[in-house]
Amino acid sequence: MGRIRAAGFDAKTFLTKARTGRAIAVYREKQVVYAQGDPADAVFYLESGQVKLAVVAQRGKSAVLAILGHGDFFGEGCLAGQPIRTTAALAMTEVSVVRVEKQAMIGLLHDRSIFFECFMAHLLARNMRVEEDLVDQLFNPSEKRLARVLLMLASFGKEGEPEPMIPKVSQAVLAEMVGTTRSRINVFMNKFRKLGFIEYNDGLHIHSSLLNVLLHEEGAEEPPAIHRATL
Repeated sequence: MGRIRAAGFDAKTFLTKARTGRAIAVYREKQVVYAQGDPADAVFYLESGQVKLAVVAQRGKSAVLAILGHGDFFGEGCLAGQPIRTTAALAMTEVSVVRVEKQAMIGLLHDRSIFFECFMAHLLARNMRVEEDLVDQLFNPSEKRLARVLLMLASFGKEGEPEPMIPKVSQAVLAEMVGTTRSRINVFMNKFRKLGFIEYNDGLHIHSSLLNVLLHEEGAEEPPAIHRATL
């Protein structure tokens, strides 16, 4: 997801200035930030921790749409007239968020400040991510989709240093994100570990050699695990 980063600009400080319509909230692990069907009346800025966006269909089938981290916005659908939440946002760790009421957010954007430019950059990055996810789902096999998800969770390819260890994510959640079964995820994770692409050592470490999975064409020999730089 798009992260707000601009020289000398602190989004949290900007959003929490002494004005109405803004508040900081802390949520415990597994706590609901907002539920599917709740009124869409605010935008959230994720200051720390991780949040997952999920959707549940009428027949009960669920899917994880995204896992968000520091610097991400979510809930911005209310700005486009969305009356109720079409997804649920749940804390995966303890999280701190800045909640900005819809009208307060509109006022900030109308100011045409650096915040407006940064938020627009976030929306463009979000749109690009959605397109990439769609292409991934349509054309890539499950193994490549899992590799891409793991690399994104480690922030590989984003601004700043990649995370040395990704937070705890269950295989069930990974299965929902990839669009396959938990048993298939287990097979792929074991394969990645044996090839040296990932390792379990007080958490899940992702190595940059996992990129080989994305570059590997079906039917070719398995790429050797030769690059051991830890993300």
